[in-house]
Amino acid sequence: MSAGQVIKCKAAVAWEPGKPLVIEDVEVAPPKVHEVRIKIVATGVCHTDWECLYGTGKGMKFRPFPLVLGHEAAGVVESVGPEVTKFSPGDKVIPLFLPQCGECERCQSPKTNLCKKNWSNTQVGVLADGTSRISCKGQQVYQFLGVSSFSQYTVVPHTSLAKIKSDAPLDKVCLLGCGVSTGYGAAIKTAKVEKDSSCAVFGLGAVGLAAVMGCQAAGAKTIIGVDINPNKFAKARVFGTTECINPRDHPNKTIQEVLAEKTCGGVDYALECVGSPVIMTAALESTTDAWGTCVIAGWSETEAMNVVVEKILMGRTLKGTYFGGWKSVQDVPKLVDDYMKNKLKLDEFITHKLKLDQVNEAFDLLKSGESIRTVISLF
Repeated sequence: MSAGQVIKCKAAVAWEPGKPLVIEDVEVAPPKVHEVRIKIVATGVCHTDWECLYGTGKGMKFRPFPLVLGHEAAGVVESVGPEVTKFSPGDKVIPLFLPQCGECERCQSPKTNLCKKNWSNTQVGVLADGTSRISCKGQQVYQFLGVSSFSQYTVVPHTSLAKIKSDAPLDKVCLLGCGVSTGYGAAIKTAKVEKDSSCAVFGLGAVGLAAVMGCQAAGAKTIIGVDINPNKFAKARVFGTTECINPRDHPNKTIQEVLAEKTCGGVDYALECVGSPVIMTAALESTTDAWGTCVIAGWSETEAMNVVVEKILMGRTLKGTYFGGWKSVQDVPKLVDDYMKNKLKLDEFITHKLKLDQVNEAFDLLKSGESIRTVISLF
Protein backbone atom coordinates (compact mmCIF):
# COMPACT_ATOMS: atom_id res chain seq x y z
CA MET A 1 0.00 0.00 0.00
CA SER A 2 1.25 3.48 -0.90
CA ALA A 3 -0.97 5.23 1.71
CA GLY A 4 1.13 7.28 4.11
CA GLN A 5 4.21 7.00 1.86
CA VAL A 6 5.78 9.51 -0.49
CA ILE A 7 4.94 8.53 -4.08
CA LYS A 8 7.59 8.94 -6.77
CA CYS A 9 6.07 9.57 -10.19
CA LYS A 10 6.33 11.57 -13.42
CA ALA A 11 5.15 15.15 -13.87
CA ALA A 12 5.55 17.92 -16.44
CA VAL A 13 7.32 20.72 -14.58
CA ALA A 14 7.35 24.37 -15.60
CA TRP A 15 10.72 25.57 -14.30
CA GLU A 16 10.36 29.14 -15.52
CA PRO A 17 7.97 31.30 -17.56
CA GLY A 18 8.25 31.10 -21.33
CA LYS A 19 10.13 27.77 -21.37
CA PRO A 20 8.70 24.39 -22.45
CA LEU A 21 7.61 21.93 -19.77
CA VAL A 22 10.11 19.26 -18.70
CA ILE A 23 9.14 15.71 -17.73
CA GLU A 24 10.69 15.08 -14.31
CA ASP A 25 10.62 12.51 -11.51
CA VAL A 26 8.76 14.18 -8.65
CA GLU A 27 7.83 13.22 -5.10
CA VAL A 28 4.21 13.60 -4.03
CA ALA A 29 3.76 13.75 -0.25
CA PRO A 30 0.90 11.98 1.56
CA PRO A 31 -2.26 14.03 2.12
CA LYS A 32 -2.46 16.12 5.29
CA VAL A 33 -5.63 16.82 7.30
CA HIS A 34 -8.68 17.43 5.04
CA GLU A 35 -6.69 16.47 1.93
CA VAL A 36 -6.97 13.71 -0.66
CA ARG A 37 -4.23 12.21 -2.85
CA ILE A 38 -5.38 11.21 -6.29
CA LYS A 39 -3.98 9.29 -9.23
CA ILE A 40 -4.64 11.43 -12.32
CA VAL A 41 -5.81 9.24 -15.20
CA ALA A 42 -6.55 11.89 -17.83
CA THR A 43 -6.15 15.64 -18.14
CA GLY A 44 -7.28 18.19 -20.69
CA VAL A 45 -4.93 20.94 -21.83
CA CYS A 46 -6.58 24.31 -21.36
CA HIS A 47 -5.68 27.71 -22.75
CA THR A 48 -5.26 29.02 -19.20
CA ASP A 49 -2.39 26.54 -18.68
CA TRP A 50 -0.70 27.96 -21.78
CA GLU A 51 -1.34 31.54 -20.64
CA CYS A 52 0.20 30.88 -17.24
CA LEU A 53 3.38 29.66 -18.90
CA TYR A 54 3.65 31.96 -21.91
CA GLY A 55 1.31 34.88 -21.13
CA THR A 56 2.49 36.00 -17.69
CA GLY A 57 2.50 39.79 -17.56
CA LYS A 58 0.08 40.08 -20.51
CA GLY A 59 -3.29 38.89 -19.27
CA MET A 60 -2.18 36.75 -16.33
CA LYS A 61 -0.88 37.68 -12.89
CA PHE A 62 2.57 36.34 -12.08
CA ARG A 63 2.60 33.01 -10.24
CA PRO A 64 5.58 31.46 -8.48
CA PHE A 65 7.71 28.90 -10.34
CA PRO A 66 8.59 26.07 -10.58
CA LEU A 67 5.06 24.76 -10.89
CA VAL A 68 3.06 21.88 -12.28
CA LEU A 69 0.28 23.11 -14.56
CA GLY A 70 -2.96 21.31 -15.43
CA HIS A 71 -6.36 21.88 -13.83
CA GLU A 72 -8.90 20.03 -16.02
CA ALA A 73 -8.71 16.38 -15.05
CA ALA A 74 -10.19 13.16 -13.72
CA GLY A 75 -8.72 10.41 -11.61
CA VAL A 76 -9.04 7.94 -8.78
CA VAL A 77 -8.57 8.46 -5.03
CA GLU A 78 -5.31 6.82 -3.90
CA SER A 79 -5.48 7.73 -0.20
CA VAL A 80 -7.16 10.20 2.14
CA GLY A 81 -5.76 12.34 4.93
CA PRO A 82 -7.10 12.64 8.49
CA GLU A 83 -10.69 13.85 8.97
CA VAL A 84 -11.71 13.14 5.37
CA THR A 85 -15.09 11.40 5.44
CA LYS A 86 -16.60 11.84 1.98
CA PHE A 87 -13.94 10.03 -0.07
CA SER A 88 -12.41 6.55 -0.05
CA PRO A 89 -9.56 4.96 -2.01
CA GLY A 90 -10.83 3.85 -5.42
CA ASP A 91 -13.46 6.59 -5.80
CA LYS A 92 -13.56 8.19 -9.23
CA VAL A 93 -13.15 11.94 -8.89
CA ILE A 94 -12.72 15.25 -10.69
CA PRO A 95 -10.40 17.74 -8.95
CA LEU A 96 -11.73 21.30 -8.78
CA PHE A 97 -9.91 24.63 -9.00
CA LEU A 98 -13.07 26.19 -7.56
CA PRO A 99 -13.93 24.72 -4.14
CA GLN A 100 -17.32 24.26 -2.51
CA CYS A 101 -16.96 24.03 1.26
CA GLY A 102 -20.73 23.98 1.76
CA GLU A 103 -20.46 26.06 4.92
CA CYS A 104 -19.54 29.65 4.03
CA GLU A 105 -22.02 32.44 3.29
CA ARG A 106 -21.41 32.08 -0.44
CA CYS A 107 -21.97 28.33 -0.47
CA GLN A 108 -25.23 28.88 1.44
CA SER A 109 -26.42 31.40 -1.18
CA PRO A 110 -28.07 30.32 -4.45
CA LYS A 111 -26.74 33.53 -6.04
CA THR A 112 -23.13 32.42 -6.48
CA ASN A 113 -20.67 29.56 -6.78
CA LEU A 114 -17.66 31.61 -5.67
CA CYS A 115 -16.58 29.76 -2.52
CA LYS A 116 -13.33 31.22 -1.22
CA LYS A 117 -12.11 28.23 0.85
CA ASN A 118 -8.27 28.12 0.63
CA TRP A 119 -8.63 30.58 -2.27
CA SER A 120 -5.70 32.91 -1.56
CA ASN A 121 -3.47 29.85 -1.10
CA THR A 122 -4.47 27.82 -4.16
CA GLN A 123 -4.25 30.94 -6.36
CA VAL A 124 -0.51 31.07 -5.61
CA GLY A 125 -0.02 27.32 -5.82
CA VAL A 126 -0.08 26.08 -2.22
CA LEU A 127 -2.56 24.18 -0.05
CA ALA A 128 -4.11 25.15 3.30
CA ASP A 129 -0.87 24.96 5.32
CA GLY A 130 0.97 27.25 2.88
CA THR A 131 3.02 24.51 1.23
CA SER A 132 2.69 22.30 -1.85
CA ARG A 133 2.67 18.48 -1.81
CA ILE A 134 4.88 18.16 -4.88
CA SER A 135 8.66 18.42 -4.86
CA CYS A 136 11.40 17.85 -7.41
CA LYS A 137 15.17 17.69 -6.90
CA GLY A 138 14.70 18.74 -3.27
CA GLN A 139 12.71 21.84 -4.24
CA GLN A 140 9.03 22.67 -3.63
CA VAL A 141 7.00 22.71 -6.85
CA TYR A 142 3.86 24.85 -6.77
CA GLN A 143 0.44 23.43 -7.69
CA PHE A 144 -1.35 25.49 -10.35
CA LEU A 145 -4.75 26.57 -8.94
CA GLY A 146 -4.19 23.97 -6.22
CA VAL A 147 -4.62 21.14 -8.75
CA SER A 148 -1.53 20.24 -10.87
CA SER A 149 -2.99 17.56 -13.11
CA PHE A 150 0.12 17.36 -15.32
CA SER A 151 1.41 15.03 -12.60
CA GLN A 152 0.58 11.33 -12.29
CA TYR A 153 -0.37 11.93 -8.65
CA THR A 154 -1.44 15.09 -6.85
CA VAL A 155 -3.00 16.18 -3.56
CA VAL A 156 -6.05 18.44 -3.28
CA PRO A 157 -8.22 19.79 -0.45
CA HIS A 158 -11.30 17.61 0.15
CA THR A 159 -13.51 20.65 -0.56
CA SER A 160 -11.94 20.85 -4.06
CA LEU A 161 -12.98 17.41 -5.26
CA ALA A 162 -16.14 16.00 -6.87
CA LYS A 163 -16.98 12.31 -6.51
CA ILE A 164 -18.47 10.94 -9.73
CA LYS A 165 -20.11 7.74 -11.02
CA SER A 166 -17.90 4.66 -10.88
CA ASP A 167 -18.58 3.85 -14.56
CA ALA A 168 -17.76 7.34 -15.88
CA PRO A 169 -15.05 7.32 -18.61
CA LEU A 170 -12.30 9.46 -17.09
CA ASP A 171 -10.70 10.29 -20.45
CA LYS A 172 -13.94 12.10 -21.43
CA VAL A 173 -15.37 13.55 -18.20
CA CYS A 174 -12.05 15.23 -17.37
CA LEU A 175 -13.26 18.05 -19.66
CA LEU A 176 -15.93 18.91 -17.09
CA GLY A 177 -13.14 20.06 -14.77
CA CYS A 178 -12.90 23.36 -16.64
CA GLY A 179 -13.67 24.23 -20.27
CA VAL A 180 -16.92 22.46 -21.03
CA SER A 181 -18.51 23.29 -17.67
CA THR A 182 -17.47 26.93 -18.05
CA GLY A 183 -18.93 27.48 -21.51
CA TYR A 184 -22.07 25.40 -21.00
CA GLY A 185 -22.84 27.12 -17.69
CA ALA A 186 -22.10 30.57 -19.16
CA ALA A 187 -25.06 30.03 -21.50
CA ILE A 188 -27.57 28.20 -19.34
CA LYS A 189 -26.75 29.35 -15.80
CA THR A 190 -25.22 32.82 -16.14
CA ALA A 191 -26.81 34.20 -19.32
CA LYS A 192 -29.96 32.13 -18.71
CA VAL A 193 -30.53 31.92 -22.47
CA GLU A 194 -34.25 31.70 -23.30
CA LYS A 195 -36.15 29.62 -25.83
CA ASP A 196 -36.38 31.13 -29.35
CA SER A 197 -33.78 33.79 -28.55
CA SER A 198 -30.84 34.91 -30.67
CA CYS A 199 -27.27 34.32 -29.46
CA ALA A 200 -23.74 35.11 -30.61
CA VAL A 201 -20.75 33.16 -29.33
CA PHE A 202 -17.33 34.81 -29.74
CA GLY A 203 -14.48 32.29 -29.96
CA LEU A 204 -15.10 28.69 -31.02
CA GLY A 205 -12.58 26.84 -28.89
CA ALA A 206 -13.71 24.39 -26.21
CA VAL A 207 -15.36 27.04 -24.02
CA GLY A 208 -17.11 28.63 -27.00
CA LEU A 209 -18.35 25.33 -28.42
CA ALA A 210 -19.67 24.42 -24.96
CA ALA A 211 -21.47 27.78 -24.87
CA VAL A 212 -22.99 26.97 -28.27
CA MET A 213 -24.11 23.63 -26.84
CA GLY A 214 -25.70 25.47 -23.92
CA CYS A 215 -27.53 27.90 -26.21
CA GLN A 216 -28.91 24.97 -28.19
CA ALA A 217 -29.94 23.12 -25.01
CA ALA A 218 -31.82 26.26 -23.92
CA GLY A 219 -33.76 26.30 -27.19
CA ALA A 220 -32.21 29.37 -28.84
CA LYS A 221 -33.48 29.94 -32.38
CA THR A 222 -30.40 31.69 -33.78
CA ILE A 223 -26.87 30.79 -32.67
CA ILE A 224 -24.14 32.69 -34.52
CA GLY A 225 -20.55 31.55 -34.03
CA VAL A 226 -17.81 34.17 -34.47
CA ASP A 227 -14.16 33.21 -35.03
CA ILE A 228 -11.27 34.34 -37.22
CA ASN A 229 -10.38 30.68 -37.88
CA PRO A 230 -12.91 29.31 -40.41
CA ASN A 231 -11.58 25.78 -39.81
CA LYS A 232 -13.62 25.84 -36.59
CA PHE A 233 -16.95 26.34 -38.37
CA ALA A 234 -17.74 22.73 -39.35
CA LYS A 235 -17.24 21.58 -35.77
CA ALA A 236 -19.34 24.48 -34.50
CA ARG A 237 -22.28 23.30 -36.62
CA VAL A 238 -22.08 19.91 -34.89
CA PHE A 239 -22.62 21.73 -31.59
CA GLY A 240 -25.54 23.82 -32.84
CA THR A 241 -24.54 27.05 -34.58
CA THR A 242 -27.06 28.16 -37.18
CA GLU A 243 -24.45 30.37 -38.86
CA CYS A 244 -20.76 31.23 -38.47
CA ILE A 245 -19.07 34.53 -39.25
CA ASN A 246 -15.40 35.32 -39.79
CA PRO A 247 -14.88 39.02 -38.91
CA ARG A 248 -12.06 39.14 -41.46
CA ASP A 249 -14.63 38.57 -44.22
CA HIS A 250 -16.06 42.02 -43.34
CA PRO A 251 -13.05 44.36 -43.46
CA ASN A 252 -15.12 47.54 -43.70
CA LYS A 253 -17.42 46.85 -40.75
CA THR A 254 -16.96 45.98 -37.10
CA ILE A 255 -18.28 42.58 -36.07
CA GLN A 256 -20.86 44.29 -33.85
CA GLU A 257 -22.17 46.16 -36.91
CA VAL A 258 -22.33 42.93 -38.91
CA LEU A 259 -24.27 41.18 -36.13
CA ALA A 260 -26.63 44.13 -35.58
CA GLU A 261 -27.54 44.09 -39.29
CA LYS A 262 -28.10 40.34 -39.30
CA THR A 263 -30.34 40.38 -36.24
CA CYS A 264 -32.35 43.62 -36.64
CA GLY A 265 -30.46 45.56 -34.00
CA GLY A 266 -28.46 43.00 -32.09
CA VAL A 267 -28.63 39.58 -30.44
CA ASP A 268 -30.42 38.82 -27.18
CA TYR A 269 -27.34 37.14 -25.72
CA ALA A 270 -23.62 37.42 -26.48
CA LEU A 271 -21.04 35.12 -24.92
CA GLU A 272 -17.37 36.11 -25.01
CA CYS A 273 -15.23 32.96 -24.88
CA VAL A 274 -11.83 34.34 -25.92
CA GLY A 275 -10.52 36.43 -23.03
CA SER A 276 -9.74 39.51 -25.15
CA PRO A 277 -10.88 42.94 -23.90
CA VAL A 278 -11.42 44.18 -27.48
CA ILE A 279 -13.69 41.21 -28.20
CA MET A 280 -15.48 41.71 -24.87
CA THR A 281 -16.43 45.22 -25.97
CA ALA A 282 -17.52 43.91 -29.39
CA ALA A 283 -19.65 41.24 -27.71
CA LEU A 284 -21.41 43.76 -25.48
CA GLU A 285 -22.05 46.09 -28.43
CA SER A 286 -23.43 43.24 -30.55
CA THR A 287 -26.37 42.78 -28.15
CA THR A 288 -29.67 44.58 -28.61
CA ASP A 289 -30.59 47.53 -26.43
CA ALA A 290 -33.50 47.12 -24.00
CA TRP A 291 -32.62 43.58 -22.88
CA GLY A 292 -29.35 42.43 -24.40
CA THR A 293 -27.13 40.40 -22.08
CA CYS A 294 -23.40 39.89 -22.54
CA VAL A 295 -21.57 37.25 -20.49
CA ILE A 296 -17.78 37.20 -20.25
CA ALA A 297 -16.43 33.65 -19.95
CA GLY A 298 -12.99 34.27 -21.47
CA TRP A 299 -10.19 34.57 -18.95
CA SER A 300 -8.07 37.66 -18.29
CA GLU A 301 -6.79 38.70 -14.87
CA THR A 302 -5.09 42.02 -15.46
CA GLU A 303 -6.63 43.75 -18.48
CA ALA A 304 -9.48 46.29 -18.63
CA MET A 305 -12.32 46.36 -21.14
CA ASN A 306 -13.88 49.46 -22.64
CA VAL A 307 -17.58 50.09 -22.00
CA VAL A 308 -19.45 52.97 -23.57
CA VAL A 309 -21.77 54.01 -20.75
CA GLU A 310 -24.73 54.62 -23.04
CA LYS A 311 -24.68 50.93 -24.04
CA ILE A 312 -25.45 50.03 -20.43
CA LEU A 313 -27.87 52.93 -19.87
CA MET A 314 -29.95 51.65 -22.76
CA GLY A 315 -30.80 48.43 -20.97
CA ARG A 316 -27.93 46.04 -21.63
CA THR A 317 -26.52 43.79 -18.93
CA LEU A 318 -22.84 42.86 -18.68
CA LYS A 319 -21.99 39.84 -16.52
CA GLY A 320 -19.06 37.61 -15.82
CA THR A 321 -18.99 33.91 -15.07
CA TYR A 322 -16.48 31.70 -13.28
CA PHE A 323 -16.64 27.95 -13.86
CA GLY A 324 -19.98 28.57 -15.59
CA GLY A 325 -21.73 29.44 -12.33
CA TRP A 326 -21.79 25.78 -11.22
CA LYS A 327 -21.44 24.97 -7.53
CA SER A 328 -18.54 22.69 -8.17
CA VAL A 329 -18.81 19.77 -5.73
CA GLN A 330 -22.55 19.30 -6.22
CA ASP A 331 -22.96 20.21 -9.89
CA VAL A 332 -20.02 18.46 -11.59
CA PRO A 333 -21.39 14.98 -10.75
CA LYS A 334 -24.73 16.04 -12.27
CA LEU A 335 -22.96 17.17 -15.45
CA VAL A 336 -21.23 13.77 -15.58
CA ASP A 337 -24.66 12.12 -15.26
CA ASP A 338 -25.99 14.31 -18.09
CA TYR A 339 -23.11 13.16 -20.29
CA MET A 340 -23.81 9.52 -19.43
CA LYS A 341 -27.46 10.11 -20.45
CA ASN A 342 -26.35 11.68 -23.75
CA LYS A 343 -27.76 15.08 -22.76
CA LEU A 344 -24.31 16.62 -23.08
CA LYS A 345 -21.54 16.18 -25.65
CA LEU A 346 -17.93 15.58 -24.57
CA ASP A 347 -16.37 13.21 -27.11
CA GLU A 348 -16.80 15.78 -29.90
CA PHE A 349 -14.51 18.26 -28.12
CA ILE A 350 -11.59 15.83 -28.16
CA THR A 351 -9.50 16.25 -31.30
CA HIS A 352 -6.19 14.79 -30.06
CA LYS A 353 -5.03 12.17 -27.55
CA LEU A 354 -1.43 12.28 -26.37
CA LYS A 355 0.85 10.98 -23.61
CA LEU A 356 2.33 13.09 -20.82
CA ASP A 357 5.71 13.39 -22.56
CA GLN A 358 3.93 15.05 -25.52
CA VAL A 359 2.43 17.86 -23.42
CA ASN A 360 4.43 20.59 -25.21
CA GLU A 361 3.04 19.30 -28.50
CA ALA A 362 -0.45 19.70 -27.00
CA PHE A 363 0.33 23.37 -26.30
CA ASP A 364 1.49 23.82 -29.91
CA LEU A 365 -1.75 22.26 -31.23
CA LEU A 366 -3.79 24.57 -29.00
CA LYS A 367 -1.92 27.71 -29.98
CA SER A 368 -2.06 26.98 -33.72
CA GLY A 369 -5.83 26.51 -33.56
CA GLU A 370 -5.52 22.92 -34.77
CA SER A 371 -6.97 21.31 -31.65
CA ILE A 372 -10.11 21.92 -29.65
CA ARG A 373 -9.10 19.69 -26.74
CA THR A 374 -6.15 17.38 -26.37
CA VAL A 375 -6.62 14.79 -23.65
CA ILE A 376 -3.42 13.52 -22.08
CA SER A 377 -3.17 10.03 -20.62
CA LEU A 378 -0.87 10.01 -17.61
CA PHE A 379 -0.23 6.26 -17.50
